[in-house]
Amino acid sequence: MSADKPGQPRKLTTAEREEFLAQPHVAVLSVGSDDGRPPSTLPTWYSYRPGGNIAVVTRKDKRKSRLIRLAGKVSISVQRTEVPYRYVTVEGTVVRQQRPTRDELVAIGGRYLPADAIDGWADWELGGGNGAGEPEYVEIRPDRWLARDFG
Repeated sequence: MSADKPGQPRKLTTAEREEFLAQPHVAVLSVGSDDGRPPSTLPTWYSYRPGGNIAVVTRKDKRKSRLIRLAGKVSISVQRTEVPYRYVTVEGTVVRQQRPTRDELVAIGGRYLPADAIDGWADWELGGGNGAGEPEYVEIRPDRWLARDFG
């Protein structure tokens, strides 16, 4: 499809897709299932800097964490639902899955929370999320990008 035709989607450049992913969207993370169920697909906060890896926090020993460890690969998608519509989907390989440091949590939470709430959220996460489970930092290397602009 040509970008010259109004209303037709165009591929984003590398810089455009990385800049879009670097914005604080809520991502949808999908990972394949191992029990005959469809892929596990859940919204999540994330961190990303252009040229780097994507990071999310999940809960150790929960289904999503177990599936991520088993598959070693995930898909993450972010979108803008207002005109001009735009999305970026990344298929990636898990390069690290372990307990987060405070700095790693702050890098994620700082994109979504007011500055005065980040420390409390990081403490809550590191303390097990009030019974939600131990946090787990998942770092994903982007392998394949799908990105379109419908503007």
